[in-house]
Amino acid sequence: MQTKPLGNTGVQLTRIGLGTWAMGGSDWAYSWGPQDDRQSLEAIHRALDLGINWIDTAAVYGLGHAEEVVGRALRGMTSRPLIATKCERCWDASGRIQPCLKRESILAEAEASLRRLGVDVIDLYQIHWPQPDEDLEEGWEAIGELIRAGKVRYAGVSNFNRDQLHRVQQIRPVDSLQPPYSMLMRDIEADVLPYAAEHQMGVVVYSPMQKGLLTGKVTREWVDQLPADDHRRGDPQFQEPQLGANLALVEGLQAIAARHGRSAGELAIAWVLQRPEVTAALAGARKPSQIEQTARAADWQLTADEMAEIEQLLERRQQAGG
Repeated sequence: MQTKPLGNTGVQLTRIGLGTWAMGGSDWAYSWGPQDDRQSLEAIHRALDLGINWIDTAAVYGLGHAEEVVGRALRGMTSRPLIATKCERCWDASGRIQPCLKRESILAEAEASLRRLGVDVIDLYQIHWPQPDEDLEEGWEAIGELIRAGKVRYAGVSNFNRDQLHRVQQIRPVDSLQPPYSMLMRDIEADVLPYAAEHQMGVVVYSPMQKGLLTGKVTREWVDQLPADDHRRGDPQFQEPQLGANLALVEGLQAIAARHGRSAGELAIAWVLQRPEVTAALAGARKPSQIEQTARAADWQLTADEMAEIEQLLERRQQAGG
């Protein structure tokens, strides 16, 4: 699989990374519904077999559970993949999630993540959300402290806008930015991606398949059958009028992908990887077969004509869905 440098870190990332959000399982606020840990472990091992060299997780996924699953998968490995995780989303004994960027919290969260992952150092430690905004600088300085202590190698942020990036960039360089980016979520094209390129930040994007919407598997019936605790039930993109416009878009994407014997999901990932600022894209998986298919997108180069055709489909979708 092709690799690309992560900003100025010297790290080479495969163009696809494995996302573990759904591996957190049930019974938390942003669950994707029930998940079999055995299938999670199989998906992780299959991703590594396919050549993927990095895994992204977060403390809050399953309230620590996803990190524990990744730690189990890593156990006994002599050569492990790069591990990226996140801080700032904390929870209390009742499972209520709240943001915190205080120094003491960041340092404690890092220790807990190290323990759950079973590693001595976190390769890439990221602020999950820029909240509370007034504590951004304190949280960022705490991650710098963890780097100096040898517990973190590189520092990144997720979901930051341009102004927030600029604020923390004044303290120490941002090694990596992780924003949402897909055909249906393009806000970062205006100023975030240009700022990242100007400052030579790595950019690893999440949700390139828009939480499964762009895979081709989603139908109205499929949405109706989502588990009660699947957070996508409350996502406007999975509700009318957005859902109908999205399904029509995917039908057009499937026609393009079919010419190459590929899926709409692969096309969605290949599309985000066309942006020169993008280092890599995260592909979430709940079982081995999912990462087997999406990993193929890493080496798919779309033509200028195909990009133009997709742009036309997106314009029609915008007109239909608002």
